[in-house]
Order: sequence, then C-alpha cells, then structure tokens
Amino acid sequence: MVTAAACMFELFDLLTRVARTESNVLIRGETGTGKELVARALHELGPRASGPFMALNCATLTPELLASELFGHVRGAFTGAIRDRQGLFARADGGTIFLDEIAEMPLDIQARLLRVLQDHTFVPLGGIDPITVDVRLVSATNTSLREQVAERRFREDLMYRVRVVSVHLPPLRRREGDVELLTWRFVEQFNARGARTVESIEPEALQALLGYAWPGNVRELRNNIEHAFAVGEGPTLGFEDLTLELRGVPPPGGSLAPGARPNGDVAEEADRIREVLVEVGGRKGDAARRLGMSRSTLWRKMREHRLG
Repeated sequence: MVTAAACMFELFDLLTRVARTESNVLIRGETGTGKELVARALHELGPRASGPFMALNCATLTPELLASELFGHVRGAFTGAIRDRQGLFARADGGTIFLDEIAEMPLDIQARLLRVLQDHTFVPLGGIDPITVDVRLVSATNTSLREQVAERRFREDLMYRVRVVSVHLPPLRRREGDVELLTWRFVEQFNARGARTVESIEPEALQALLGYAWPGNVRELRNNIEHAFAVGEGPTLGFEDLTLELRGVPPPGGSLAPGARPNGDVAEEADRIREVLVEVGGRKGDAARRLGMSRSTLWRKMREHRLG
C-alpha cells in the first residue's frame, strides 16, 4: 500500500498492533478503497503469515455456491456435485480467511459461519462428520452491520463475533497527497507494459485529477489512468485523455450540471455559475458541489467565462 497521508500512517500503526493478535477484524470502507490489501497486510504482519490466505466476495455467488465455497461439499450433495470438494475454511486451516461484502451473506449461511467462529467446526454440505479448523477471520463491508441487524438482515450475535476489532479505511478524497502519488504509481505500472510511455502530466489534467471526488476511490483512479493510457498518445498525459466525468462533460444521454442547457448556452452557464458563487459566498468547493461538478472543472469554467 502506497500513501503520503497522515491518516493512512495512523492506520498502518493500528494494523501493526492488531496483526499481532488472533482477534477477528471487520474492515469498514467504501468500495475501491483497498480492503483486501488491508486484510492481506493483517495476515502477513501476524503470526499466521506462513499459513494460507483465502479471499472470497460474498456478493458474487448464489447462496448454494457460497455455502459450497465456504464449507465444501461431499459427492451428491446437490446437482453437479460429482466429487468431494474442500471449501475455503478447510483450505485456510492455520491461516486467514477474508470475506468481503459480508453483509450480503444470507442468514442461513450466517448461522453456519457463527458455528465456525464459536466452535471452530463445520460440516460440509451433504456431510455428517464435523471438521475442526483453526482460522482467523477478517471481513469487510461498505455498509453498517448495526443497520443490517436493525433491519433483520444480519445476525446480531454474528456481528459481535466478526467485529471484535473494527478498522476504518479512509476514502481517497480524505487521503491528502495520495491522488497525485497514486497517479504516478499507476503511470509507472502502465509505462512498464510498453504500449505507451508517459513522462509528464498536463497541468490541467493534474488539476482535474486532484479536484475530482473519486467516489470509486483507488480502483476508480487506476481505471481512469488506464483509460488515459489507452486513448492518448505521446509522452504527456493530457486533459483530453481523461474520462468525460473528469473533464466535466456529461455522458451521452446523461444529465448536465444544474442550469446548463443541452445546446451549450454559454451565457446561461456563466450566469448560473455566477449565481451559485454568490449564494455560497464565493466558496468554490461548495459551489462545485451545488453545480454537480468537480472543483477543477469549476475553475476551468470560471476561466472560460472570465469570472475571476
């Protein structure tokens, strides 16, 4: 994990302390922040580092397949089960298992998971003999488990088992300095592929990257740099290489910022920006949010309309 942000260094210190224990850990964070990287760090910094690390996204499988992936099955347990198969808990014995999007786990499978955490045993699908395992659980979610419990979608007793230690992973927009640092890290990675070598970033492009809110976090940033490499040419990553969202251009069929017209009425757009700036007392961050654009896009439009 690469960072320049103070909040991330505080997180690293916490991870170092938590990794030494056997406590189950719940990682809270928005989509794309790198929760699996945190889980791997907990594994590799702890006493189970020499054991296996197994990861599974609970939201990607049907209930039957999820149960089979976790606990395994015996031959004939269901249609298509032509042979015995070990699940993740058996394969992760002595190590760590990471369950992403644990809030999406069906209630009946939650009951099975609770038994593993309480008794360290489980029975494969279709089996009768319990299997004993020694596994540390690290799980992750981008939603509140307490809210899920209130809505009867998550077991309260399981919540306390998986959330012995809670770790919050900050979103990219709160990691000061990380957008530029990670941008160059991804540039280096894509340079190594050889299709294009980028040596510099156009100032307007960098401002667009720095001013964007990054709702998809690090994953979205990486995807945008890959997009820029694919569509652009030459040694400079330019503003026109960026995606429509970063350039403040509505996608085909999408909505424009409030007050802007589909025919590109420049005068009306300038009036709307001027009006919003007055309403928020000149605070450009507030104005950008109200206009539905990034701060860098607002700055660019203010220059275009000579609004100071």
